Amino acid sequence: MIELIKGDITKIAVDAIVNAANSSLLGGGGVDGAIHRDGGPAILEDCRKIRARQGGCKTGEAVITTAGNLPAQYVIHTVGPVWQNGQQGEKELLRQAYYNSLKLAAKNNVLSISFPNISTGIYGFPKGQAASIAIQTVREFITKQAIIQRVIFVCFDEENHAVYQPILEE
Repeated sequence: MIELIKGDITKIAVDAIVNAANSSLLGGGGVDGAIHRDGGPAILEDCRKIRARQGGCKTGEAVITTAGNLPAQYVIHTVGPVWQNGQQGEKELLRQAYYNSLKLAAKNNVLSISFPNISTGIYGFPKGQAASIAIQTVREFITKQAIIQRVIFVCFDEENHAVYQPILEE
């Protein structure tokens, strides 16, 4: 039910890909930039509609758009926290980002979903702590629902993959 792979999340064929977005929803660097670039203009168009309706996406929350040219039906955009030495509720905000993404996926009858390593790039969240929060949140969520059948953690690099592997094997 939970898988770990090293690769490019934009190439994974699932019902929904999660984007580690910024609150503007207008694209950025890292996985966010790759998803917008490879998915094409339809994703940005949907993001602009969401911005017009609600003004973006707050940290810990999630919104859903088309996946455009990606091999998925949807992109779920969530905003992870910027690490500030763990003093600003970052762990709970990261948990909420994963939880709210899963909740939105289930609401849209998503059977398979892939996650990047949210907040561990330029947002500076310690990789080990982030992986533990991600895995624990996903495990808790999927045991309490019957819709989502497959969750894939997609690590872009070997470092994150090596962090996730032992935690998943626990």
